[in-house]
Amino acid sequence: MKNLQFKDMIRRYGILIGFIGLIIAFSILSERFFTISNMLIVMRQTSIVAFLAVGMSFVILGAGIDLSVGSVLAFSGAVGAGAMQNGGVFLGVLTGLALGTALGVFNGIVITKLKIPAFIATLAMMAIARGGTLVYTDGRPITGLPSSFGFLGRGYIGNVPFPILLMLIIFILAYIFLKLTRFGRYVYATGGNINAARASGIKVDNVIISTFAISGFLSGLTGMVLASRLNSAQPTAGMGYELDAIAAVVLGGTSLFGGEGELWGTLIGAFIMGILNNGLNMLNVSSFYQQVVKGIVILIAVTVAQSGKK
Repeated sequence: MKNLQFKDMIRRYGILIGFIGLIIAFSILSERFFTISNMLIVMRQTSIVAFLAVGMSFVILGAGIDLSVGSVLAFSGAVGAGAMQNGGVFLGVLTGLALGTALGVFNGIVITKLKIPAFIATLAMMAIARGGTLVYTDGRPITGLPSSFGFLGRGYIGNVPFPILLMLIIFILAYIFLKLTRFGRYVYATGGNINAARASGIKVDNVIISTFAISGFLSGLTGMVLASRLNSAQPTAGMGYELDAIAAVVLGGTSLFGGEGELWGTLIGAFIMGILNNGLNMLNVSSFYQQVVKGIVILIAVTVAQSGKK
């Protein structure tokens, strides 16, 4: 009985225990780590992965996968920045968000109507969007953005960076959508058993398209935030970010088979990725070894989670 209770505790709170353990470990190893200024830096850096991870959570809970988020991020940021140069900040941000959403919807339509697996469809979109970014920018950064645009990625409200507040708003809205609406229940049902969901009258194609639309929208938002932070739209922006987003979702305990997971776990998973990056940098660990450490942490977390479920 005690063994079962221990496994249940690990399954429920293992990610939180690991999160606290990482903070304690890095605080011991570096006195500069657990300070207010550095925690704000960690949270601001984490916001980029968190935006993508929230969108990825919707997709994975619906038993899908989206490998295109990094490329959609770059394409949306570049096109939004280009529109901003001619039409102002509002038009630029709106264009970036609209493009990201449209590409997400396109992914969903290809998957549901053409019956192409999500892995293949989004892998193709990853190449299309990255190529589109390079064509649009001619391989060069887009600079000369309006100064007021800087608030989105570098602004403060009081002493708190605006991206952190935006991250919390996105998380709260996403949590409400998943937990307190019919759409959220449909996402879980579709991911848990698509045939049973279809038999119960759920329009699963619409649900799947909507999850990819949300992922695309948040990729577009991330592209605009990143362009604002860098004060330019980089053609190479977002490379590898899809892996960080998927890692954050998996670390948070969401099943890659869909239908099981909690959004708060995804947020903690994103913070674990951010803390690892920040803490290892403070310890002057080579970027080559950082990749190894992150891979080992992900493997251990998934192994512990699977053990708890068994």
